[in-house]
Amino acid sequence: MNFKASKWLAAAPVAAVLALTLAACGGGATPSGSPTDALKGSDQQSTDKYTTASVTALDKIDKTKLGLITPGTIKVGTLSDAPPNIYLDNNTGQFTGYDNELLKAMAAKLGLKVEFVSTKFQSLLAQVKTKQFDMGSSSISTTDARRETVGFTNGYDFGYMAIVTKDGAKVKTFDDLKQGVRIGVVQGTVQDDFVTNTLKLEPVRFPDYNTVYQNVKSGQVDTWVAPSQQAEGQVKQGDGTVIAQKKVNTQNFTAYAVAKDNQPLTDALNSALDAVIADGTWAKLTAQWYPDRPTLKEQTPEGWKPGSKAVQVATAK
Repeated sequence: MNFKASKWLAAAPVAAVLALTLAACGGGATPSGSPTDALKGSDQQSTDKYTTASVTALDKIDKTKLGLITPGTIKVGTLSDAPPNIYLDNNTGQFTGYDNELLKAMAAKLGLKVEFVSTKFQSLLAQVKTKQFDMGSSSISTTDARRETVGFTNGYDFGYMAIVTKDGAKVKTFDDLKQGVRIGVVQGTVQDDFVTNTLKLEPVRFPDYNTVYQNVKSGQVDTWVAPSQQAEGQVKQGDGTVIAQKKVNTQNFTAYAVAKDNQPLTDALNSALDAVIADGTWAKLTAQWYPDRPTLKEQTPEGWKPGSKAVQVATAK
């Protein structure tokens, strides 16, 4: 598969969001060790080899062999503060967002319940590995480094990267990210590794999306390098901030994380994902949660589609 990045550069600023939590008394987060290059292996040629040729039919899935912590229920580690993908709705008290609503639809295909539990992104993959959770839902970019820790389902989304600044800031494009610019990132994300290993700069690392955004608003950092989907959920009119630029970050897909030795659960989730793609649910949810992707053309850029290689993507019904 081959992205044409020029088609996916924003013509105008768009909203951006990433969540981070600062230490209670600090003005910034402190690094904890040197991040590995999480972007390695995220080109499409590398990730395409992990996409399955087909999936098992839903009626052939043995739900007694999924290795769930609680039989009949998928325990899911997710985030509470990263709209529009994964967050806690304060009005309803329920976890929602694009990734989580898609997962609910997939679980329904399997006749399983879903239990969401809030965690931090930098802990999530380790918690899936040690089976504190059956799986992780957090718009996770699939990379070589992460595949050393967990397994992944087939892809259900692709990613953009964005820079968020205050109105009128000198930083306006990715080319402006240079020595002397205070760059905020969420620790452990591919944006952290992009700044650290690709740009060879030292970012200010935060534990969650909300805190890094608050530090952009207050001027404690000059810019935030964020996953653009989350960025769009964070920036609000009147905040004095803007998404200055967004672009395809890596030519890989995002997927749900599962313990590497639990292939039956991964296979079941892949079957359910194909089912919601084939019946139009995936397209409907994508249009609902990403207003800038109202049609199948915007939802499936040239050379990319969700699910297995065999599934046909249906339009929303």
